[in-house]
Amino acid sequence: MNKAKLSGRTWLSLVLIGLVGQFAWTIENMYFNVFLYQTISTDPRYIADMVAWSAASATLTTLLMGALSDRIGKRKALVVGGYLLWGLATAAFGLVTVDNAGKLFGAADAVAAAATLVIVLDCLMTFFGSTANDAAFNAWVTDVTEESNRGRAESVLAILPLISMLVIFGLFDGMTQRGEWQKFFFTFGGLVTAVGVLSLFIMKEPPLTPRKDNYFGNLLYGLRPSVVAKNRELYLSFAAFALFSIAVQVFFPYLIIYMQNYLHFDNYAIVLGVVLLFASLVSVAAGRFIDSAGKLNLVLPAAGVMFQGLIAMYFVRNMTAVIIAGCVMMSGYMLVTAILNALIRDHTPEGKAGHFQGIRMIFAVLIPMLIGPRIGALAIRGSDSTYVELGVTKTVPTPAIYLAAALVLLTVIVPVIFLRRERAGKEHK
Repeated sequence: MNKAKLSGRTWLSLVLIGLVGQFAWTIENMYFNVFLYQTISTDPRYIADMVAWSAASATLTTLLMGALSDRIGKRKALVVGGYLLWGLATAAFGLVTVDNAGKLFGAADAVAAAATLVIVLDCLMTFFGSTANDAAFNAWVTDVTEESNRGRAESVLAILPLISMLVIFGLFDGMTQRGEWQKFFFTFGGLVTAVGVLSLFIMKEPPLTPRKDNYFGNLLYGLRPSVVAKNRELYLSFAAFALFSIAVQVFFPYLIIYMQNYLHFDNYAIVLGVVLLFASLVSVAAGRFIDSAGKLNLVLPAAGVMFQGLIAMYFVRNMTAVIIAGCVMMSGYMLVTAILNALIRDHTPEGKAGHFQGIRMIFAVLIPMLIGPRIGALAIRGSDSTYVELGVTKTVPTPAIYLAAALVLLTVIVPVIFLRRERAGKEHK
């Protein structure tokens, strides 16, 4: 297989399977929060709990299924089966209401029961999604790319979440604003399932040798001190990604709620559309530059761009200013995402891509989603920004989430400094 130049079939698989997976993750990461907030409870602790349990489910699943994909030497079967079930689980959210929960568990506990049901179903959906996308598909991407083309591949993969948000906000957000949640979830659940079927025909299985070593021992392979010591650059890249992702999770789960209920933007989809389109163009344009200029050289400048955008978001209030600040913030976000993901793939040991998907999830998902939303919730609950609707006092996210995120982002400097020292030490040998 000629890895230096990716084939058209590989690009089609990367974009189609990756994009539709991002549709599901966008709904899970952003719209489940809005769904919970609008139809069940405005208590931000439910959102933080849902994000935390989902992150734990994603990490455990990726540890188990990533190692399994290495052991059986197959990625495609897990992608196909995972997407089929992922879609069905996403569609099932359309059946969750407070009334239905009241009928099942009693009217007195209907709200708490419905919120719990959403969290449980989110964990189930995450199991299927992490099996298909986080474990199998991400390992497959590592298999079919190499260091010389990963900057380009990652710059495209990095914009897929933004394209996903652009499509959903631009074409389907009206469903959620009209309260057509069942139609919304059924539409995207069906799409994810359909791509599971299509991936059976378009995805090419890379030639992998099944591993006959100890499966259960491999689950904890990446947590062994000897493995960490042997792969210092990989774990420093993980650490940088964890700190960056914590900063993102401080504000991201509350983004739509903030624009709706603090800024009072009725047309927030326009804001998101412009911002996401601009950031996507920046990411694609930077792909070749990332490969040529050196990934490690660009991490801190990219993080600096995001930092400036976060600070600006703390101050801006009108739509034009929010769009400008958002373009800066999300451009930096996309660049840091592409660079750090490419660094992680570069430093992943040959033949162990599946093993390290679970470890990647610990740093990229579990730790950030356990810590970030709770920092955001503390910033929100520490304010007096509320409103009353139908006699119920509702808490509103405030600009403090962006200031808190900016402060957390500064910590990325530490692992990047150590990464540069590691590289300098190797160059002098």
